[in-house]
Amino acid sequence: MPPRARSAWFRTLGQLVLILLASAALGLAIGRPWPAITLAALGVVAWHYWRLRRVLLRLTARQRLAPPRSEGVWNELDRLLYRSQSEMRARKKRLIEMLRAYRAAAAALPDAIVVVERNSQRIQWFNEAAATLFGLRYPRDLGAPLAQRLQPLTLSHWLAAGRNAEALEVASPWTPGATLSLRLIPYSENLWLLIARDVSRLLHLEQMRRDFVANVSHELRTPLTVVHGYLDMLDPEEHPDWAPMLAEMQRQSQRMTQLVEDLLTLSRLESQDSLPEETVAMAPMLATLRREAQALSQGRHEIAVEDSAGVDLWGSNKELHSAFSNLVSNAVRYTPAGGSIRIRFHREPGGGAALEVADSGYGIPAAHLPRITERFYRVSNSRSRESGGTGLGLSIVKHVLNLHQARLGIASEVGRGSTFSCHFGAERVRPRDEFALSPAEALP
Repeated sequence: MPPRARSAWFRTLGQLVLILLASAALGLAIGRPWPAITLAALGVVAWHYWRLRRVLLRLTARQRLAPPRSEGVWNELDRLLYRSQSEMRARKKRLIEMLRAYRAAAAALPDAIVVVERNSQRIQWFNEAAATLFGLRYPRDLGAPLAQRLQPLTLSHWLAAGRNAEALEVASPWTPGATLSLRLIPYSENLWLLIARDVSRLLHLEQMRRDFVANVSHELRTPLTVVHGYLDMLDPEEHPDWAPMLAEMQRQSQRMTQLVEDLLTLSRLESQDSLPEETVAMAPMLATLRREAQALSQGRHEIAVEDSAGVDLWGSNKELHSAFSNLVSNAVRYTPAGGSIRIRFHREPGGGAALEVADSGYGIPAAHLPRITERFYRVSNSRSRESGGTGLGLSIVKHVLNLHQARLGIASEVGRGSTFSCHFGAERVRPRDEFALSPAEALP
């Protein structure tokens, strides 16, 4: 108990004792001590009840009443209540100001924000951008079902996914030519946050970039063909002094040709939403990957292929071969002579399957792993040039796997090698033809 409250308590207790002693003395003087003490005690109780009534009135009053300036436990209680009420009002005022500031900030955001009640999916609040992008009107649409107000958009199944709903891009029915990116974020037990953004400009810029890369790559084909033709006409034996320069020019022109082909492949993959699908026989695929690895290695590496899955995949045979071949060629290029490369196709829990390409090469530092699939990102520029890489192989692999709803996994340790794995879901797995050859049998 604080010193001031303790002092008030003992002061009130002392007053009570003095009143009782005085009433007892008065009763002895008149010869009736007990009736005098009883009347004094009843008076004290009545006075305390009266003070208790004043405290109740203070608690129920909607106005701030200053406590009286006097001593005693009841006055100290009044003072503490007044202080508590003042602190509560100040805290409430700060909270209201913060709430108004957050609400003003949310209202000023360029993205549309709609607060939705989880169970009924009714609109609780929305900002000005939501009125522009979704055509919502205040207060008409407050409390209305979200799916009904956004009727041109079929969002019922998307909203039903709740926490598992992925970002959705849809054409805006209110603004011709506009594309909206929708995200659903649960931020409490009963409320969701629907965030919408107009990504038309971003998509337009991305399309311009893809068109530019595709057009430039396509236009480079003709001059490269001419350069190749003239280089083939020059015989190094007729001009011995030119032999090193001709060899370097041929090597660099071939590298540029491969770069153009990879750019065109990447541009084509980026412009597609789906691929032609068929059953991909994995036994011949693994045999082809082994032959390619052996041809590129020229006997400098130990190459092993393991097929324990016993299933095939469903997808584009051409694109999957391109992705797997990129991983195998990278493993060969970045593994020193005498190293080992293992290609393994196996089943995964849940009915899926995975193809792994593991090597004993240089390894990749952990800091580079998050960006390793970016275009032209190189861990070591000098090593990439020596190996003849274009810096686009892993980008192609990532896009191919995304089109197959698959995932690329990367595990690496410097000095101990790397493992690149392609993980396919159960919907991409098909029973293998019982007459299909094993990878070893498929080899000539």
